[in-house]
Parts: sequence; C-alpha cells; structure tokens
Amino acid sequence: MRWLGKLTGNGELSCDGTPVGRVAYEFDGYAQGGREISSSGEIRLASLELRQVFGRRGVQLRTDDGRLLGLRFSDKGLRGDLDVAHVDVTGDLPATEKQWRH
Repeated sequence: MRWLGKLTGNGELSCDGTPVGRVAYEFDGYAQGGREISSSGEIRLASLELRQVFGRRGVQLRTDDGRLLGLRFSDKGLRGDLDVAHVDVTGDLPATEKQWRH
C-alpha cells in the first residue's frame, strides 16, 4: 500500500439525494496493488446534522470542485457533541498521484 497524498476542501453533504449541510473534509489516498485506489479520512459538519446521517447508507459528498464521493462511516458510534466523523470514501477519486496534494 502506497500513500498518494491528501484531498482537502469543502462541499455539500447529502443523504439519499436530500441536502444535509456544508461539510469540510480531509481524506488520505492510497494505491493498493496495481491501479486500485482507496481513501479514508474525516468530515466536519454541525453535530446535529452529523447525528442525523451517521450510520446511514446513501451518504454522498459533492465537493466544491465537482467530485461526487460516496461516504461510509467507519466508527460504530459518535462521541458526544463532536462535529467530526471518520469515513471511508469511494467514487470520483483522483486516478494519479499527481492529482493528490502532498
């Protein structure tokens, strides 16, 4: 597994096509054998909105630069009134190392 870099920015979070709120994100990208790319990291949004979507399927992030990413929550539960959650990321991830920030 090789670290490719980071994706950071802001975007709009939705669940089953319904807008939820603005989110900040920071994801790490990894190359796994051949051309397979995986990513995970953190999202930040208001704790009330985060509690509404935590653990649900169909959660997506449309980044301000136009990427559509699928999110799956990695943790089993939220801790208190935190506004941060760890996620696994799929979808329109950068295909080359040059497209990830170092």
